[in-house]
Amino acid sequence: MLADSEVLSNSVIADVVSELGVPTSLDDAYRTYMGKRLNDVIETIERVTGCKLPADFADSYQRRTFDAFRARLKPVDGAREFLAAWREVPNCIASSSSPERLALSLEVLDMASLFQGRVFSASNVARGKPHPDIFLYAAEQLGISPADCIVIEDSIGGITAARAAGATAIGLTAASHIQPGHDARLREAGADHVATSFAELDRIIRPLTRDA
Repeated sequence: MLADSEVLSNSVIADVVSELGVPTSLDDAYRTYMGKRLNDVIETIERVTGCKLPADFADSYQRRTFDAFRARLKPVDGAREFLAAWREVPNCIASSSSPERLALSLEVLDMASLFQGRVFSASNVARGKPHPDIFLYAAEQLGISPADCIVIEDSIGGITAARAAGATAIGLTAASHIQPGHDARLREAGADHVATSFAELDRIIRPLTRDA
């Protein structure tokens, strides 16, 4: 959500699956793989292609993804300014991405120092999104009730997980991978609010935190 990463990671997935014999477009990758944990992505690729992937597939796939990140990863417009405006409020990253991908993304974006000790991966919990496990875990680590948390998400699974955790769920459609109509899908998934930019997100959050 802070990093405009989905277009890069899903381009790699589209290439990989196409190389395995199932032509896959970027839009196909978004629909089938986006928002999944690495293990779930691999299981889905095996199901879609009918191939048993080699033991080193995860390392090879992550290496290609990380090379793309190092070369082309950028922050979503307005993300830095938003983080600066809310730096005094307890925050964290709770993501479906692997710890290695999260660490690299924050390093490339020069944001690692903003989240030291507060970067949580769904690989550390039993179930990924749309289950609430990662958000419940993150809230516990911060010592905050899930009901007092605001979750900012750009995926359907993330919104579903946030609502299941009992948090306020805000959909964000600022990243470059967002497709037309996604705002409506986020609302259908249960988003309490939807913002099209970090500036709009700021305006939505301020009244929600005024009495906090």
